[in-house]
Amino acid sequence: MSSCESSLAGPTGSPYEWYQRAQDLLASGNSDAAAQLLERLLEAEPGSRSVLEAYARAVFDARRYGDAVSAFGALLEVAPDDDYAHFGMGMSLWRQQEFVLARDHLSMAFVMRPDRTEYGKALSQVKATLRARAADQLPLNGPLSGQPIIDVYGVDES
Repeated sequence: MSSCESSLAGPTGSPYEWYQRAQDLLASGNSDAAAQLLERLLEAEPGSRSVLEAYARAVFDARRYGDAVSAFGALLEVAPDDDYAHFGMGMSLWRQQEFVLARDHLSMAFVMRPDRTEYGKALSQVKATLRARAADQLPLNGPLSGQPIIDVYGVDES
């Protein structure tokens, strides 16, 4: 079998070894590669919460926020009491500018684990965004179309 054929057949080793490799890839910043490996692992181990959580984290880190929403949603279906799944869902929704739903999931995560400072900080930032949008009578979700774009030097680029 050629090396090309073996790469199409899937990773070598046991599912546990795949998981460990994916964790190493995530730790080294290779989130896209980790997500690919974890996708294969999800096919082999579809009911594994730890694999689903690692996959959700990998696609979030790869800035694939739509996939992250789907993955954290799947995790919440099997583990609705998972504070990290709510946090990840909230962060993913935030990146997609779905601020109302992001606030709801971040609130749930913070209520479940008030000791996690990152949960409280994210929730505070989303709430501030919602307050600012409401005060300016702007839509609570989505991009602000027709608004001037100001760069870091204060130059209007609209």
